[in-house]
Amino acid sequence: MTATTLLLLGFSLSVDAFAAAIGKGAASERARLVDALRVGAYFGFFEAITPALGWMVGVAVSAWIASVDHWVAFGLLALVGGNMIRQGMRPEAAPESGEQPTRKSQLGPMQLVLTALATSIDASAVGVSLAVVDVNIVQACVIIGLVTAVMAFGGVLIGRKAGPLLGRKAEVLGGLALLGIGTKILVEHTLL
Repeated sequence: MTATTLLLLGFSLSVDAFAAAIGKGAASERARLVDALRVGAYFGFFEAITPALGWMVGVAVSAWIASVDHWVAFGLLALVGGNMIRQGMRPEAAPESGEQPTRKSQLGPMQLVLTALATSIDASAVGVSLAVVDVNIVQACVIIGLVTAVMAFGGVLIGRKAGPLLGRKAEVLGGLALLGIGTKILVEHTLL
């Protein structure tokens, strides 16, 4: 596999992470540059290690991975997305002395781990397929991880700009986006 092919693979695998990062940035109270870097690091890390895990598992258990990965991804995304929707629909506390009401940050470590893991589970199946082609798995994982980190970083920044325009609807939209991603993964794997 050429570096160009691996870049294209990285972009295709990072689309879900990009969409989730936009939701995280929009739903966060004040996503700062350091928050965008942290989201990029979490998403990039998980997107980089899951192909390696799939590669290590290899072809021998590919049927087992393929039979459950979509359910795990759907469950995790539904859990995180449902929580975002619940938080977004919760009545806001009355602001004191003209302060703006605050939203709970969607950038906590556990939420980032769950979302990053859920959006990268498909990469494990890609890793299994990489085990049967001539590829440098370390190079592949580094490229996939870096592309995802950059895409997620940009997604948070885009979401940060959209968040104030959308208000609390951003959290609901972010949750719906995660549910949509999970449903897409589930449908693609059960119908194909």
